[in-house]
Amino acid sequence: MSKILVIPGDGIGTEVTEVTLSVLKSVGEKNQIEFTLERALLGGCSIDAHGVPVTEETMEKAKQSDAVLLGAVGGPRWEDIEHHLKPERGLLELRKQLDAFANLRPAVVYPALADASTLKREVVEGVDIMVVRELTGGIYFGHPRGKEQTNGGEARAFNTLVYSTSEIERVAKMAFEIARKRRNKVTSIDKSNVLESMVLWRDTVTELHDRHFSDVTLEHLYVDNAAMQLIRRPADFDVMLAGNMFGDIISDEAAQLTGSLGMLPSASVGNEGAIYEPVHGSAPDIAGQGIANPIASILSMAMMLRYSFDMDGAATQVEEAVRKVLDNGYRTSDIYEEGRTKVGTEEMGSLILGEL
Repeated sequence: MSKILVIPGDGIGTEVTEVTLSVLKSVGEKNQIEFTLERALLGGCSIDAHGVPVTEETMEKAKQSDAVLLGAVGGPRWEDIEHHLKPERGLLELRKQLDAFANLRPAVVYPALADASTLKREVVEGVDIMVVRELTGGIYFGHPRGKEQTNGGEARAFNTLVYSTSEIERVAKMAFEIARKRRNKVTSIDKSNVLESMVLWRDTVTELHDRHFSDVTLEHLYVDNAAMQLIRRPADFDVMLAGNMFGDIISDEAAQLTGSLGMLPSASVGNEGAIYEPVHGSAPDIAGQGIANPIASILSMAMMLRYSFDMDGAATQVEEAVRKVLDNGYRTSDIYEEGRTKVGTEEMGSLILGEL
């Protein structure tokens, strides 16, 4: 029995999560899989209820679960509160407590939505990329860091880009294992021609590949060239492995290929559990209107089935149901185009259920 902690969160998170749970229930019944669900608050709703963005009780529930299914957090209601109490701090603390060291960001261009991309159809057709980003190290967390005044009175700020062999190995291992479930190719991104920390990155990835994953094709690209090639020939990439800062940039670039944030799922995976959430955020401007796109949340749930529960068949069923609904011309407002059928959040969920 698989235990899932459901955290709808704020804004449209509550709407898309409810639709996602109905799809989860259906795919569970279809495959005779039983899921145990527990709910908790995190983000702005937790601040309203408990005065903090995440409680110890929620954190314990997360640690005792096999996976966390998250809607979204944040919104303008909580922008003016103290920094350490902001909704996003709850999510960061959850990632920290679960030691979520790898962020998985797929970018898939569905044939029915190829014209929604800002690139030409012939460039983006067939794009199916998984960006594996190291999430808890690198320049965002390195020390020393800070800002100071020099003797001459000029301001000086500094950050440290630091990685250890073990940090690189564990995220690279995940990238290679994911590639084995896909098209068996990893592109590792670094700047080893300039940065010593990236020399260690390239050497460690290469050594791990040669020792344990020689069946997977490995290529190395400098980050500037990778950014260019991702626009020039995106369909050539399978798994893209990068450190925290480079992965942050590359994953957003890959996301733009798909045409809409409403289509993008993600996972933050670690030693103590995993968090699955759509990329789009809480979108408070459309919350409560029933027009949010639930597909990113539904696809995040499919990632949960595949990566936390090893249920590849069930995950594929969900993904194919989404693909068929899009092929049939149904669109929420964020991906709507002339000649298609516009639907709301619940109707999109019902159509996907119908295909399941």
